[in-house]
Amino acid sequence: MPERFLLDTNIVLVSLEAPERLSAKARQLLLRGDLHVSVLAYWEVMLKTMKGRLDVGSVGQWWKASLKLLRAIPLPLYQDHIAAIAGLPPVHKDPFDRALVAQASFEGLTLITADEILLQYASDRLRVLHSPVLPE
Repeated sequence: MPERFLLDTNIVLVSLEAPERLSAKARQLLLRGDLHVSVLAYWEVMLKTMKGRLDVGSVGQWWKASLKLLRAIPLPLYQDHIAAIAGLPPVHKDPFDRALVAQASFEGLTLITADEILLQYASDRLRVLHSPVLPE
């Protein structure tokens, strides 16, 4: 079975704005396909935009364009994903990252992230690929 990937919000943002800042391996994986983007990324971008910490224009248009440009499948948030959060070790306090880890683990997806701390969640059930983002 081909490997399937869940993109962390940071990877989605950088891949659309400045893909050259991603590692060569991450760029290859993005081109290879079977990418998933969680609705949590949509929610997180909306919150950051509302707080003035991010400007993507219309968040709804950004979401649709992101899925299309990345040829990604949207991943809804299900009750099983939420339940899986309870079983995670207390590595990270960010609720979005914890939920993404739970989704990736439950769905059998490899998580691609620029957040090095998420590597601590890697296990037999979850593969985490760290792709540092190069400075601008």
